[in-house]
Amino acid sequence: METKKEEPTMDEAKKVAIENDRIKLDQAENVVKTYMYWSMGVGLIPIPLLDVAAVSGVQLKMLSEISKIYEIKFSENAGKTIIASLLGGVTAGTLTRSSFTSFIKSIPIIGILGSLSMPIYSGAATWAIGKVFIQHFASGGTFLTFDPQKVKDYFNELFKQGLTIAESTKAE
Repeated sequence: METKKEEPTMDEAKKVAIENDRIKLDQAENVVKTYMYWSMGVGLIPIPLLDVAAVSGVQLKMLSEISKIYEIKFSENAGKTIIASLLGGVTAGTLTRSSFTSFIKSIPIIGILGSLSMPIYSGAATWAIGKVFIQHFASGGTFLTFDPQKVKDYFNELFKQGLTIAESTKAE
């Protein structure tokens, strides 16, 4: 005699869905933290502009990993465009300092200053990009539905948080 397996109740199904969402969130946050460290590390590259290109590569890889967790098709072209749009929305002073820190690395002796601050900006930007995408993907968004203008203020807030986190990480 065959026993019929009972279907889960609505409450049980909700609990499973909530647990799955929590697992995805934990995995995605670990990815962001890992890639923030990688960004900070490549921010130490002493060659101007190579450091910026390397950080961009790290950020794209992070988006790829987060999109896998949320089962979203990754698009490198969309990722590049979105990252540029998000970073373009950061206050001009911050971007100017970040670009300046990359450039200053080319000046003998003074270049050490750029090497000290570039990892902080790189880590903060990576942190903010990752957090924005976790929120976007968790709410059902995709690369195609992402609108950088809608998250501009949220991104800037996360960038500031990222600066604090990166600075405290560097101090450890």
